[in-house]
Amino acid sequence: MMLSRLMSGSVRNLEREYMCTVRLLDDTEYTCSIQRDAKGQYLFDLICHHLNLLEKDYFGIRYVDPDKQRHWLEFTKSISKQMKSQPPFIMCLRVKFYPPDPAALKEEITRYLVFLQIKRDLYHGRLLCKTSDAAMLAAYILQAEIGDYDPGKHPEGYSSKFQFFPKHSEKLERRIAEIHKAELIGQTPETAELKFLQKAQMLETYGVDPHPCKDVSGNPAFLAFTPFGFVVLQGNKRVHFLKWNEVTKLKFEGKTFHIYANQKEDKKIILTYFAPTPEACKHLWKCGVENQAFYKLEKSSQVRTVSSSNLFFKGSRFRYSGRVAKEVMEQSAKIKREPPEIHRAGLVPSRSCPSITHGPRLSSVPRTRRRAVHISIMEGLESLRDSAHSTPVRSMSHGDSFIPRSRSQAMDSGDGTALISDETYSPSDSVLPTPVAEHSLELAVSRQINGATRSIEEEKESEAGTPAVGDMTELGMDSIVKSIGREAALSETEQVNKFVLSVLRLLLVTIGLLFVLLLLLIILTESDLDIAFLRDIRQTPEFEQFHYEYFCPLRRWFACKLRWVGGLLINK
Repeated sequence: MMLSRLMSGSVRNLEREYMCTVRLLDDTEYTCSIQRDAKGQYLFDLICHHLNLLEKDYFGIRYVDPDKQRHWLEFTKSISKQMKSQPPFIMCLRVKFYPPDPAALKEEITRYLVFLQIKRDLYHGRLLCKTSDAAMLAAYILQAEIGDYDPGKHPEGYSSKFQFFPKHSEKLERRIAEIHKAELIGQTPETAELKFLQKAQMLETYGVDPHPCKDVSGNPAFLAFTPFGFVVLQGNKRVHFLKWNEVTKLKFEGKTFHIYANQKEDKKIILTYFAPTPEACKHLWKCGVENQAFYKLEKSSQVRTVSSSNLFFKGSRFRYSGRVAKEVMEQSAKIKREPPEIHRAGLVPSRSCPSITHGPRLSSVPRTRRRAVHISIMEGLESLRDSAHSTPVRSMSHGDSFIPRSRSQAMDSGDGTALISDETYSPSDSVLPTPVAEHSLELAVSRQINGATRSIEEEKESEAGTPAVGDMTELGMDSIVKSIGREAALSETEQVNKFVLSVLRLLLVTIGLLFVLLLLLIILTESDLDIAFLRDIRQTPEFEQFHYEYFCPLRRWFACKLRWVGGLLINK
């Protein structure tokens, strides 16, 4: 009897718990048992305790639902209610808010985790930069993970055994090895990681989190929220940049996303874009609300609940929960403890980011067939759509591939376009699948229209009879342009239909309000109901004046007209 009770009790305990596996930035896994009603904050605190991490506000937990849509786990809500799949749950720890200045982070453990995130971005083709910057970043990774160059351990061509990017040339490999051998000798892993972060921070698109969308003309675009403001990337140009203090409102309805902003000289603008699905649009809106609150506000007490609804209809409501960037920096300055020990991954094989593992390169084809990678930002950002990957990495796109400028100049020139330079390195060919159901031909057309640069090797291959991307695009250009035109016409029709529906809704609401007011007026003037509420209104001087000076003459005029019409009908 006692045994059966113990067994039934253990079964009930198992039913109240479920298993969670969180993949960390170094590709190790943390598995734990969670109560059914546990909230996201509990799981996040467990992970931070496991990592000995105090500056945790920059990080978040990301997961992918069965529809391949990515989400950030909300810490104030139950985990089981947020997950649409069945346990055991698989999630990932990722950088959610990139620190505006990584060197200002208080603890080395925090800098190391941010370093792992940016290294992951580099491998997955989300960090756009010049070839020279790409070589320097890769050399810093080498120095941080294998130390100083040793001829006995590192034979000729040793850098080719490491995969830093989705694709790279032998020339770039040699340059990486040259920098590692000559310029980084003596640097500790901490120093190399810090230099890596400082270099990445200076890239034009540091902190970008791109979301694939389309503009009102049906052209592909990527929306992004950075530590400094809102960015729109289209083709090989940055077409919009709005500082956070200029953005006044973010709103979505269905698949339509709106950004309201006030620029200099009271110039008001509204940007409209279309997400692939309503769920993707809602995720885009939530990310925007959180980034604006984190980077713009002075105190977390200033955070307000925002709504996506219009004036008359209820929409989604969301409130950012957590500290803002200024509070995080102030709290970090108060940390006083012995620096925690850091267990660096080194040469451990990696599941989704094998940037430092031994193995054949993706570019291990003969050099005569290898293309130097000189591709536009759209090609580089194509690999961002990797949410179907088993590790739902945070879509980050960085780039120093724009015209070199200082950080202050980049922030002040919000309306100017920034073009890709001719010597851009764009790691575009990601090995990851693309979950968003976008047509690759549309991306190819955008590249052709926007003038993607082609290297000398590509031109030689084209002359030799090997069709390049642009050549293949020209073959079906007419049909593709026609399809894009049809999509643009459909989008315009949808906008007209939405406008007509909104006008009809407004008209119906107005008629309803007038009808209610008319009923209330009839009850007040014509009925004998002796209710305290009605009696108080009837006794007010304003109502008596309205009743005797306006309502009674109007009623007599209507009665006269009705009698006149009745007389006409009787005489006929």
